[in-house]
Amino acid sequence: LNQFLNGPAAGYQDGRNRLDLEGTSSLSPYFRFGLLSARTAVAAVRARLARAEEAERGGLETWLNELIWREFYQSILYHFPNVLKEAFQPGMRAIRWREDAQGLAAWQAGRTGYPVVDAAMRQLTGMNWMHNRARMIAASFLVKDLLINWQAGEGWFMRHLVDGDPAANNGGWQWTAGVGTDAAPYFRIFNPISQSLKFDPQGNYLRRWLPELRNVPTGFIHQPWLMDAETQKRAGCRIGQDYPAPIVDHAEARQRTLTAYKAH
Repeated sequence: LNQFLNGPAAGYQDGRNRLDLEGTSSLSPYFRFGLLSARTAVAAVRARLARAEEAERGGLETWLNELIWREFYQSILYHFPNVLKEAFQPGMRAIRWREDAQGLAAWQAGRTGYPVVDAAMRQLTGMNWMHNRARMIAASFLVKDLLINWQAGEGWFMRHLVDGDPAANNGGWQWTAGVGTDAAPYFRIFNPISQSLKFDPQGNYLRRWLPELRNVPTGFIHQPWLMDAETQKRAGCRIGQDYPAPIVDHAEARQRTLTAYKAH
């Protein structure tokens, strides 16, 4: 906690979203198992704010807000325990999700053909933890690109996350799916390509978790299917063999999801 508050916390406002940087606190497992209390963390960050330079305040305040969100979801679960079984919003419980066992399996294995999604999912199974931005991207892909019930993703995360917290995990998935208390609007659909370009510009996060893309030029790392045959050969990455082609077209999937949400 002290290392974070005296280091990355100052740049947390922007750094928390960078997949390729150590910009988060990584304290979630300690909160999850009661090794660190939220009150202790709040007291520490407020003490740090009291003597912080103006340039540091934004990051510290942003992290404090994240602690508050965690407590918010704890309160939601306490007062509305039914959220563990259904969407918080009654009007969002009738969405017609797709049954897609192959798509779900590809997502779970990090074999969707979208590097940022696959890197996120392999980080999950590789270290039982995932960067928060990666969690949002991976969750959005399952729900909004594949139109698979958010509860399938919620269960998979809880099975693997060392910091898996029923309240926070449920709240995050319902937010992504647009069915929760403070949910993102249903038409907010993350573009996995633009998210990758913005939060891992050089592809360092992708190369760490996707060794088959390690030699892919940076200009193609976010969309390796755009490589011509010669470039694929030089990179040692043949699309469809060494690394999968995208299992869904994002633009088409987006329209399908908008239609499903409007129709429910």
